[in-house]
Amino acid sequence: MQKDDYWFQAKRYGWGWGLPLRWQGWVVYGVALVLLVSVFLFFPPHRNVAPFLIGTWAVLLALVAVCWLKGEPPRWRWGK
Repeated sequence: MQKDDYWFQAKRYGWGWGLPLRWQGWVVYGVALVLLVSVFLFFPPHRNVAPFLIGTWAVLLALVAVCWLKGEPPRWRWGK
């Protein structure tokens, strides 16, 4: 992938991704936020611990998968 095609930029310090570079990345972040709020509302953690944890982990793992596929290659970074 060329640098212009990435949806997510790599963080300057540490490992992972920062803010999106393209509108598609913002849509992915928005959908993940809506899904996390939905999990919280449909499976309150004080009543349904297991479904809450499963739903939260599913959303977070899907978000990491999309970032991995559509973002800059992850590696540890120490700044410029």
